[in-house]
Amino acid sequence: MISFNARAQGRKDVKRIGNLGVPASWRLGVRILPLVALALVSLACDATATPVTPVPTPTIRIDPSPTSEPDDTGWKALSNGVELRRLRVTDANGTSNRLWLTRLDPARVRFRVLYDQANPRLMSEWFGAAKALLVVNAGYFTEDYHATGLVISDGVRSGKSYAGFGGMFAVRTDRVEVRWLVAKPYNAAEPLRQAVQAFPMLVHSGGKPGVTEDDGNLARRTVVGQDRRGRIVFLVSPDSFFTLKNLSAFLAASDLELDTALNLDGGTSSGLMLAGPNGPTGVDSWVKVPSVIVAEAR
Repeated sequence: MISFNARAQGRKDVKRIGNLGVPASWRLGVRILPLVALALVSLACDATATPVTPVPTPTIRIDPSPTSEPDDTGWKALSNGVELRRLRVTDANGTSNRLWLTRLDPARVRFRVLYDQANPRLMSEWFGAAKALLVVNAGYFTEDYHATGLVISDGVRSGKSYAGFGGMFAVRTDRVEVRWLVAKPYNAAEPLRQAVQAFPMLVHSGGKPGVTEDDGNLARRTVVGQDRRGRIVFLVSPDSFFTLKNLSAFLAASDLELDTALNLDGGTSSGLMLAGPNGPTGVDSWVKVPSVIVAEAR
């Protein structure tokens, strides 16, 4: 059982990986943490594209959490439509993990997807270069930093859309959405300005859990979701705490009121940096990544 202040609970069942809405030729690898050295997460697909994140060089995580911080800080308004929440979650064995949660109002912020295959960066480096309100890691990529799914950055398309599985964070001039590609496939005629694809869907439309079976592996996680009021929610779990199934159940049962949620690249890629009241804050990625989602003030 995973507990948190809002009393949402996630099951701790461990089962073999099953149907995640991903073709049989794909399997989702996991980054594990043996003792203190965090090893590689591998994401394997067919022979035409093998997403692999390079073995990390240890870096210092930016995580300035005061010891007096409550288990649940509640939502705290920062500026320009950005809210921050820090939430401690605990499993049945007493292991705890403090989550980074941000909630953004699309009416007050502008979202962009940045993609630079030739010049990947740590999350802290992306944040410094973008001078944005928030930067979070995006989708999966191969060992040479090519995106495995579709990426649209300022109207420029890269990669190829997933078909029959996965989800997409998509930005048009008039709206932002997190959607399941099975229910609403990508159409090349869509007037999208920004987009990034990943998998699996953790919460399906209506707040239903999207993952019911997995392999029981724990990893650092990054999530983008949309709540019932249309706000965009980002979650980063800086420690190897959640399986995909437990994360899916946790999100669906939480007080976040999510309508949909998509799993982004995790493990050593997970990271989120934002402009706090006392300067940059958040959790850095452990490796360089080629794509990020950025929030800017309108």
